[in-house]
Amino acid sequence: MNSTTTRMAAEIAEQPAAARRTLDHLLPERARLRELADGRRRVLLVARGSSDNAAIYGRYLLEVVAGVPAGLAAPSVATHYRARLDLSDTVVVSVSQSGSTTEIVETQEWARSCGAATVGVTNVAGSPLASSADVALVTQAGPELAVPATKTYLTQLVALGVLVDALSGSTLADDLHRVPDAVEGLLAADVAAASEALAGADRVVVSGRGLLLGTALETALKMEETCLRPVRGYSYADLRHGPISVVSDGLLAVLVGAAHGPLAEPMADLVGDLQGRGARVLGIGGTAAFAERCDLHLAGSDLPETVEPIASIVPAQVMIEQMALRMGLDPDNPRGLNKVTQTEFSERNN
Repeated sequence: MNSTTTRMAAEIAEQPAAARRTLDHLLPERARLRELADGRRRVLLVARGSSDNAAIYGRYLLEVVAGVPAGLAAPSVATHYRARLDLSDTVVVSVSQSGSTTEIVETQEWARSCGAATVGVTNVAGSPLASSADVALVTQAGPELAVPATKTYLTQLVALGVLVDALSGSTLADDLHRVPDAVEGLLAADVAAASEALAGADRVVVSGRGLLLGTALETALKMEETCLRPVRGYSYADLRHGPISVVSDGLLAVLVGAAHGPLAEPMADLVGDLQGRGARVLGIGGTAAFAERCDLHLAGSDLPETVEPIASIVPAQVMIEQMALRMGLDPDNPRGLNKVTQTEFSERNN
């Protein structure tokens, strides 16, 4: 099997068109989103798996760009503890690729019963999540056949960008329009050395910070799902504390850096600290100084930090698909995983 024949590779390559379709479809929804959020002070995001990593990006973007307090909800508060909260000042945004994840659909219904306005982000029109939301943001990724989420994840980020643009009155939409071309430019990344190093690494950790944290955590998750390796994903701050004590010879650290913004330089500083403890560092994106310090490096985009995470997952996806092939694995159908898995007695999308 080679990369040109895997579904995962084909779906990665579809992302520029999927992003353009999603923008065209969702930008007209901004007026409805503004009306829905009028008079509400905060946003809660509900998700699992890859969608949870998309929600982390959405949380940062809501607070940094829109100035709206945001957080990640714990679905079990609704589905198991049956807690009653006053959500009358809240917009609850539920994110699920399939729109049929029982736990997420039930949490959205619980949120409405607690007084929340609801937004459903899904790739399936007519799904339970879309049908029951006050506003449905239906991404236009098209059917995704490979088990690892790639184009559905990226279009979720686009949808969350549209939501934030609607709530902020900013010029974020102008930057979102630059994303498809940036994604297209990253598809041809030369990942041979990076995928070879990862395939042969004894231990791997992945770290990012701020708006790029979701990208780092999604990179770690995709590596675990697709390559069947235990990979820890850390925020920069968490890695700097206790976990840095386990950094030693044989560790490969994957750092996702920002090309712009206040956290670009600290990621470059982290490279030397990890190398001093014996680790090799594989960098994705970041500044020129960051790239120069890394042992291996994959170029990212030169987009503004606010939309950079949408594109910066692409070289990681390409790298992981190649890593799986080098390990003799099928990236389309990782052992033990399905497109929709079971959590206890509820369906949960990965």
